[in-house]
Amino acid sequence: MKVKTIASGSKGNCTIVLCNDTKLIIDMGISYLTLKRSLEENSLSFEMFSGILITHCHKDHTSGLASLIKHTNLEVYIPEKMYESIKEFVPRAKCQFIDDQFHINNVEIELIHTSHDAPCSVGYIIAYEGKSLVYVTDTGYINRKYLVKMTEKDIYIIESNYDEIMLMDGPYPRFLKERVISDKGHLSNMTTAKYLKKIIGKNTQYILLAHLSEKNNTEEKALNTTKEELKGTNVEIMIAKQHEGSPMIEV
Repeated sequence: MKVKTIASGSKGNCTIVLCNDTKLIIDMGISYLTLKRSLEENSLSFEMFSGILITHCHKDHTSGLASLIKHTNLEVYIPEKMYESIKEFVPRAKCQFIDDQFHINNVEIELIHTSHDAPCSVGYIIAYEGKSLVYVTDTGYINRKYLVKMTEKDIYIIESNYDEIMLMDGPYPRFLKERVISDKGHLSNMTTAKYLKKIIGKNTQYILLAHLSEKNNTEEKALNTTKEELKGTNVEIMIAKQHEGSPMIEV
């Protein structure tokens, strides 16, 4: 299993997951050309991919989806409840409606139902040949039953959106601060770090802290908070950046 974030943040999100012959895109919040160039830089093309998974309808996760569908034959994998919120730019015929557990070829995928201010919002647990990835962004909290399912995976791409002090002392109006910290908002650095401390295991090799706020966080604060909670472990912790792809991670 190989994983690479192409972009991560409020201006756009996109990640690729490569499981030999089954290759997947998660979210399409960047332009078609930006993703095309990134794929070509990694000797990849859209024809090699089996489909795209969408986490929710917000523009930073779907703004390039209409163009992607226009230029490729890729199918969009979503829960049926999500379709109403993206139907303006995704034809129903292009969708594969998914259950909480499903397969794409020989890749096993399980949904994590997240808590966000979108009509339907999910994360994913992706497993292939004994290796596993957790992908969770845009949620105010993670239900305990999903934390159990997320335990002891190889790779975590998880939101570490804001530093609580920076948010509360920052420029956002009160209603927006309340949205961010609500149960339907985002995860703070500290909340994410504490979740990770509970769920990582002996097989965990990589953590990518994702969807950092440009105004209410810094890479240093996100890294330091998680590293402090996980000190004594050998997990490599990185930042998934907005304008720069991550290294290609392999487990």
